[in-house]
Amino acid sequence: MPQLTMLNHNDIIFPSPNNALLEPDGLLAMGGDLSLERLTNAYRQGIFPWFNEHDPIMWWSPSLRCVIPTSQFHVSKSFKKFLNKSRYKVSINKDFKRVIAHCKITRKDGLGTWINQDMENSYNGLHLNNTAHSVEVWQDDELIGGLYGVFINNTFCGESMFSLLPNASKTALYALSMLLIKHQVPLIDCQITNPHLTSLGAIEMTRSNFIEHLNNNKNIANTINWKPRDIYGA
Repeated sequence: MPQLTMLNHNDIIFPSPNNALLEPDGLLAMGGDLSLERLTNAYRQGIFPWFNEHDPIMWWSPSLRCVIPTSQFHVSKSFKKFLNKSRYKVSINKDFKRVIAHCKITRKDGLGTWINQDMENSYNGLHLNNTAHSVEVWQDDELIGGLYGVFINNTFCGESMFSLLPNASKTALYALSMLLIKHQVPLIDCQITNPHLTSLGAIEMTRSNFIEHLNNNKNIANTINWKPRDIYGA
């Protein structure tokens, strides 16, 4: 039965995602903290934090999950042409702190960002724990785009991305999908659907199917070398 749960700082256990509210869709719990243990536990269950600067921490598991099957990443004719001409290089984990800092910067639309200082600190901690990873896009040794997320249960859970030049974040996502395909990682979790993600091949999974996917992949060993290195481009 849908029910909003209030969390405390002493207990990192979440209620079943099936208890998430119908309105707003997916809101499961409020409160708690952003400790590494709680965040890791959340992602393993298909739960993620999402809240505004001055709001309490809110935890979500929407009824429909936006995912990109890595083997179905859509490369349009125009993007393929761009990739063939581009001088962009893509790396992983070369500058996690700068990637999340760029993602934190207020968006041009003036609506702000959901990444506050506590979240920035927590995901930097997850990165040091080899759980959160960044993808960087470079042009002439300048950081021009990227994304970061959490790799857990053989799934890359994307959190945020930024782009300072055309197609930079799209190039990051494309290079990431190619890396994941090589290591038989089937899904990039994008959480909430939007037209941009749909144009890249994103589909929606039911909550139950997404959680089943996480459970089925929890014992699969990580074969990806996440050490800082280039993965795509000149």
